[in-house]
Order: sequence, then structure tokens, then C-alpha cells
Amino acid sequence: MRLLLFVLALTGFGAALAAEEKEASLRISDDVFRAGQEVVHDQSGADDLFMAGETVRSNSEISGSAHLAGRRVEQGSAVGEDLYAAGMRVTSTGAIGGDATVAGYNVKVGPVAGDLRATGSTVALTGDIGGYALVATEELQMGGAIGGDAYIAAEEISFDPGAKIEGQLVLYERNVGSLKIPETVVPADRIERRNLSEWDHDIASYRVVSWWAVLGRFLLGLIVVAGMAALAAALLPEQLANVRQRLLEQPLRALWFGFLTQAALIGATVLLAMTLIGILVSPATVLLAILSGLAGYIVGVYAFGVGIMQRVGRGLPEKWSEKAIAAVVGAVLAGLIGLIPFFGWLFVLALTLVGIGAIALQLFRPQFFATA
Repeated sequence: MRLLLFVLALTGFGAALAAEEKEASLRISDDVFRAGQEVVHDQSGADDLFMAGETVRSNSEISGSAHLAGRRVEQGSAVGEDLYAAGMRVTSTGAIGGDATVAGYNVKVGPVAGDLRATGSTVALTGDIGGYALVATEELQMGGAIGGDAYIAAEEISFDPGAKIEGQLVLYERNVGSLKIPETVVPADRIERRNLSEWDHDIASYRVVSWWAVLGRFLLGLIVVAGMAALAAALLPEQLANVRQRLLEQPLRALWFGFLTQAALIGATVLLAMTLIGILVSPATVLLAILSGLAGYIVGVYAFGVGIMQRVGRGLPEKWSEKAIAAVVGAVLAGLIGLIPFFGWLFVLALTLVGIGAIALQLFRPQFFATA
């Protein structure tokens, strides 16, 4: 569930309602989703929290993780697990029970029990960090203790009383040796100075996998799928509604016909290639199979989102904004389920085949064993 905040923010959960100038709110079990122009969370009992908007504020304690995105983000309450926040101005004053990953232009972070990863033009650490700190900024103000190692790339650093680094400090400077580090913060024998140009290479090997790169690729796929589903809902509302209805009413039949349709396309490609003459046409059938798979997945995601919305008490989507939200919900949940090893792939395959089958049933209306 950790990626959902950014997914909602960038795939249009907030934008779908922006035209109507009202807040979108959804609760699934103890997880809370909110999006809009100015979004405030002030209710108790939430586990994971996902919010996106122009201004985002969390004023009530949550037991799980917080995922926040907006121009201005304010996290003012305790978070039981991890914090993921991105925005122009990001301020976290509540205690974070796990790790914190924060990105913005102006960033201020309070106490974090786990590890901290922060980047911004200016970064201020106002509380203690229990684990390591990985910070990239132009100006760093440090006012608390870091319990582990600190990897810092900065042009200017200032220290408040109480600033301390318990582990090793690896300092990346534009001019090595230019930054003054008081002995009260960390002894000189625990400081390693490196040129700023080494940051990308060193941190890439340190991280092994780039969180932002993985997140970016994941988001891009979800944006494309949710966007195309929302576009289809706008351009072909009746046709998409009919396909969705067939899929939800007869999912097993749709799955069977999806398998037959895709098998026919793939089989046709092989047979055409075997004729040698038809090999010139086989690329067209390959392209058709790929496009049908994409269309099937988009339809399946949209119908899946509608089904989830119905399960949580929402009716069938009537307005385009409601259809867009269903597309986003379906894309997000399908994408997250798809991350599960082995079973996730089977789910995505089944969802794609169900979508292909629903399209085939709508277009061709096949009938087996029908009486004349």
C-alpha cells in the first residue's frame, strides 16, 4: 500500500473532483483516502492514510503509514509506521514510528524512529533520527541527533544545540574540506569527506535499488492505464458501460471467451508464419494481439474498480468524475496485487483475459449450442 498516495496524486484522484470543487473521500476498512483542493484529516481510527491536493494536512494520529502529496504538505500528528511525503513545502512535526521518505523544495522533518531519506533545496531536521539519515540539499539545518550513519550532500550546514551524529558522517562537498563540522556533533575521526560529484555513484551502490526510479516506473504504468480507462469512459460511455456490465455479470464466461480470443490471435500468427507467404501479415496479428491485451487490461481494471466501489457501498458510476475515480481505484489495486510474486501475475493475466472476453462478447455476441 505504500505507493498509493503518489498514485492517487498523479493519476487524477484529486483532478477528477477538481472540476466540481469538492473533496473526494473514500474509506476501505481502516484505510482512508482523501483528495481535493484543501484536504484535512482530523478523524481518529485510521490505519493507512492517503491524501493528495493543493494543501494537505494530517492532524489526527494514524496507526499505519501516511502517504501525502501536494503543493503544501503538513504532517502534524503521530504516524505509527512510515511516512511518504512529496510537495513544494513539506513539514512533518509529528513523531514517525518507522522510516520517513520526504521530497520537496522546503522540507522540515521532526522526530523519526527509523531511517530518514530527505531531499530538497532546504532541509531542516528538528527532531532525533533513530536510524541512518540520507540527505541531499543545498542548505541543511540540523537540530537533533542521528542515531546511525549520516550520508549528507550539502553546500551549507548549520547546527543547533543538541545536534549530534552517533555513527559515521560521510560528507559530500563541492570543495572538499570547506564545511566546518563541530567536534560536539561528530569527532573528526568519524568524518569521511568526498567530492560532491561522487554522490550519484556512491548512493546508487548504497541503495542498490532506487526507490524513486521504481516508484516512477510504477506510477507511469498506473497513470497510463487509469488515464486511458478514464478517457474511454468519456469518449465511449455507453459501450464501456455495456462491456463492464457483461464482465461483472458473467466473469467466468468472459474469462473463457478472452482465452479463446487471445488464443485465436496468437494461433493465427503462428499459422500465417508457417505459410511463408503469410509471414508478411503476421506482424499485424501480433500487433492486434498486443492491442487486444492492452484493451482487455484497461477494461478489466475499470470494471474491477467499479466492482470495488460497489463493495464499499458506492453505486454504479454516473458522472465522468465517478468513472475516473473507479478507473484510478482499479488501476491502483490491480497494480498492487500484480506486485505479489506469482499470484500477482496470474491475477493480471486473468484480469486481462476477462477484459478481452467482455469486449469480444460485446462485439460478436457468440452463441454456442444455440438452437436454430
